[in-house]
Amino acid sequence: MYPFIRLVWQVVKHRRDARLPLTGTHVSTHYCLPWDIDLWWELNNGRTLTIFDLGRIPLAQRVGLIDVLREKGWGLTVAGSVVRYRRRVRMFDRIEMRSRATCWDERFVYVEQSMWKRNGECSSHALLRMAVTGKNGIVPPGEVMAALGRGDESPEMPEWIARWIAAEDARPWPPMQDAD
Repeated sequence: MYPFIRLVWQVVKHRRDARLPLTGTHVSTHYCLPWDIDLWWELNNGRTLTIFDLGRIPLAQRVGLIDVLREKGWGLTVAGSVVRYRRRVRMFDRIEMRSRATCWDERFVYVEQSMWKRNGECSSHALLRMAVTGKNGIVPPGEVMAALGRGDESPEMPEWIARWIAAEDARPWPPMQDAD
């Protein structure tokens, strides 16, 4: 089940935080709860993606995007992601999440998120391809930036993100199906 109560808690908790610039970092604290774990008593990989939502929505709120989405009737969706898992998160572990928009291109905004353990080790790192959607499909980031009242051009795209985009572009879609 989706953690709606935790999401509402994060939105309420951070509603009065200072506004962030478009590429500012939102920092939030979360705990691995019993319903987040898998058979090995650690944070489930799928639940990790869900918990990353708990950092992205307040980030969108703090940069002013939530107000624009409501005003324009737009939505926000994940159009792709890649996650690197490096350290286990056990039940009741406290994690600090860092979320920020890294850059954007003509269709997507690339959001970087990471979870950090108390000892300073990064447990996981995600890159998400985010799209703002309207009644006619994807809303170009330039239009979104204008609606935010910001003419900011994208920061230079890091090479590792450009390579991930190129790898995704080379991937067949729809995926191949067996003829059997």
